[in-house]
Amino acid sequence: MTPWLVSIDLGTTNTVLAYSAPGAAEVELFPIEQLVAPGEVAGTPLLPSNRYHPAEEELGPGQLQLPWQLPDVAGVERVAIGRLARSLGAATPGRLVASAKSWLSHPGVDRMAALLPWGAESEVPKVSPVAASASYLAHLRANWDIRFPEHPLERQEVVLTVPASFDEGARALTLEAAKLAGLPGLRLLEEPQAALYDWLYRHRDTLAEDLRETKLVLVADVGGGTTDFSLVKVELEDGEPKLTRIGVGNHLILGGDNMDLALAHLVEARMAEQDSIDVPRARLSAARLAQLTERCRAAKEQLLAPDAPSAVTVTLLGSGSRLIGASRKAELRREDIERIVLDGFFPLNEAQEAARRARAGIVEFGLPYASDPAVTRHLAGFLRQHAAAAREALGLPEGEALPVPDTLLLNGGVFRGAALAERLAATLARWRGAPLRILHNADPDVAVARGGVAYSLARQGAAPGIESGAARSYYLLLEGERGSGGLRAVCLLPRGTPAGQEVRLHERSFALRLGRPVRFHLVSTVADAGHAVQAGELADLAPEDVVRLPPIATVLRAQPGAAPRSEIAVQLAASLSEVGSLEVHCVAEDGSGRWQLAFELRDAATEEEAVEVEELPPQLGAAVDKIDRVFGTRSKAVDPKEVRQLRAGLEQLLGRREGWATPLLRRLFDALMERAKGRRRSAEHERAWLNLAGFCLRPGFGDALDSWRIEQLWAMFEAGVQYHKDTQVRAEWWTLWRRVAGGLDTEAQLRLLDDFAFNLQADASERGKRPITLVDASEDDMLRLGASLERIPSAYKAEIGNWMMERIEAIPRAAVKLDAKALATYTRYLWALGRVGARQSFHASAHEVAPSAVAEEWLGKLLQLDWKKIEPAGFAATHIARMTGDRSRDVGEPVRAEVLRRLSASGAPAHWSAMVREVVELDQASETRMLGEALPPGLKLLR
Repeated sequence: MTPWLVSIDLGTTNTVLAYSAPGAAEVELFPIEQLVAPGEVAGTPLLPSNRYHPAEEELGPGQLQLPWQLPDVAGVERVAIGRLARSLGAATPGRLVASAKSWLSHPGVDRMAALLPWGAESEVPKVSPVAASASYLAHLRANWDIRFPEHPLERQEVVLTVPASFDEGARALTLEAAKLAGLPGLRLLEEPQAALYDWLYRHRDTLAEDLRETKLVLVADVGGGTTDFSLVKVELEDGEPKLTRIGVGNHLILGGDNMDLALAHLVEARMAEQDSIDVPRARLSAARLAQLTERCRAAKEQLLAPDAPSAVTVTLLGSGSRLIGASRKAELRREDIERIVLDGFFPLNEAQEAARRARAGIVEFGLPYASDPAVTRHLAGFLRQHAAAAREALGLPEGEALPVPDTLLLNGGVFRGAALAERLAATLARWRGAPLRILHNADPDVAVARGGVAYSLARQGAAPGIESGAARSYYLLLEGERGSGGLRAVCLLPRGTPAGQEVRLHERSFALRLGRPVRFHLVSTVADAGHAVQAGELADLAPEDVVRLPPIATVLRAQPGAAPRSEIAVQLAASLSEVGSLEVHCVAEDGSGRWQLAFELRDAATEEEAVEVEELPPQLGAAVDKIDRVFGTRSKAVDPKEVRQLRAGLEQLLGRREGWATPLLRRLFDALMERAKGRRRSAEHERAWLNLAGFCLRPGFGDALDSWRIEQLWAMFEAGVQYHKDTQVRAEWWTLWRRVAGGLDTEAQLRLLDDFAFNLQADASERGKRPITLVDASEDDMLRLGASLERIPSAYKAEIGNWMMERIEAIPRAAVKLDAKALATYTRYLWALGRVGARQSFHASAHEVAPSAVAEEWLGKLLQLDWKKIEPAGFAATHIARMTGDRSRDVGEPVRAEVLRRLSASGAPAHWSAMVREVVELDQASETRMLGEALPPGLKLLR
């Protein structure tokens, strides 16, 4: 049976489905049945990409009933999707899931974790960005299958559109969402291309005439959550236009959501100005700000309409019994739109400046929005990045002038506002010195979905097509080689490589050990190299021009029937799959095997590697020999003094250990791990091994094979220590796990939490029944360990922090001067509390920090201490009150102001106050103090 051609635009704001029946020439929009009011179902082409999780008594039986009965793929029992979800979310804060598509491309969180609605109360069910996206696709699938029961959606030829700027991680997660929704066999298409496909199909009968004067088309797609640019070259061949996509932009979380948020900040300030001076009002919570942002979105659309009023009143309802009485109002005026949206997001940018780099980006609702909101500055940078290809397409000579396309196609809901479309066209015309040809987009809301069907028709030869291939070039980072531009790499797959065409690096061979994981680190770039890049070509890449991809990995195992051996010579092969994702394989040179490498998506955010690759010192071999002499299987009896002096001996060879870089540390750890059995020879052996192993693997991530190393190390945990009666062995055991905690997953950290709780809370009778493998610990050891468990649920962090706060309050207060013992106790507990309550984790997902309400309680108690006498109190308060820009994590303004006042009064370092006042990075001293020791040289935490 001939499949139907189906296209789904899974948008940040709306989801749309278009289709064409076999043999039909027209592209139709699918009316999506959805709840438009409680108990009322209607069909409309736009499905708002929203979920609402109602309270238990909020909606009565049957008010969420749809024409089909299928469980929610995200596992929530009662949920509204679409128009009703959006309207309920505008009225009730903290229960709306929005912008799931933006979260799919956010590497700073675990995108498979249940974290949306962001900042919601604990009783509100939460879902992952992947599951939320899957629920919209599942809604479409159920809808389609009821209307066309003889043509189930999963059996049709389905195209799913994604931003051209989506990296491989975001694309893979999009495919994962589709599988979860029961649509495993679809194909990905870039949204700007889809928008152009729609225009080409609508003008297919007059295309040669319509594009006769066109050489280069810019597709500017500014949607609800992302800004996407693409360049398409147009050439005439035998009188017919030939189109080739020659450039795409980097990913930008910048769009209508940002504009709505900027307007919400303005309205929030105006509402505050109307408040009584005698009644100070705190900033809106994250949930209330989201509610206000939704109302500003509706007001913005009114004020951008052709018949716009001069002003619109924005009302923010109260909550609970004060729903009406506590409502607040403020005006949003037409001149506000011109100043904030037009001039702020679409400045004329006469100087053609690129986007400004800020020390820290804007973070709101947990998303890292682009730090520079000016679309036209990002556009100037994009055109400069692709200047060589653009000049060639336009037939311009080499020069410094910015090459500007001669034709423009605008797409995305933002350009429904005619003023915004006119401003961008006018800006480009000024840059070019001549008007541009505008390709009319009949309906930006549905063009991408329609274009996906046109793309499928083009693949069948029934419509005009665009040659594209890989949107970016992919490079393999070369370990141990440093390029003049910062990164030395070899091209794995050149930009433009057609889908399905495999590229093999014949000149690069790798000797890999069987049975051990192999991981390769890739980067992608859309930057123009100035020439046609070839596979296997060596290049020096500027770090700012590349996007690091999630690591790709596999374990190579011998094929059945193959001769036993420990190593195998392989080459890498890469291709762009037919569905539009990157595939990489290891291929045995002798033809004995082929292994696919998979992207590691869940923990991609913790791979914070040094930009520069350090070379290994020539003394490494001698250092490994020293380790082998102490722990190796062939070692004869070694004097205990030599064991104790192993660290000093290594430092004699390699320099002070504080200067050992990550690659050297990991080679030393590997040597220690291979000889781990040797640690059981004596208490001295065990102390030395634990100390060195933890130091060499800290902080548990940062090198290509660290997740595998952590897996091998964790296998030792349940066995405990051999010399459990030795105090120093026990201390080194817990120091080891504290040092590498950043590489442990949530399950392992919860297991450590069990021992933490037992060691601090078990009574004498319980201790008598403890297994011998459960290692005893001092309170100080447990404090440091508990503070390092960043991946445990936030509720557990609250419990740990409350226990620490009780201990702090129990310390006797000295009238004049603290004695050394009391100050030491304060120092230990306050350091630990600061780490547990920190608003910004070192290695965990942003949703796992301690609740902000609890953090405010701790700050209130810390403010009762004398920070001049107890300096660590100010340090702890700084991290608990640290500004992230995300209202769901940040403490309230009154508490923040009091912390700033106390920091100033106590003479605290200026950088501490800066951390509380604005979004800044940690300085090295604060980072080292907070972690408890310095990071390996060259390793930098990116958050």
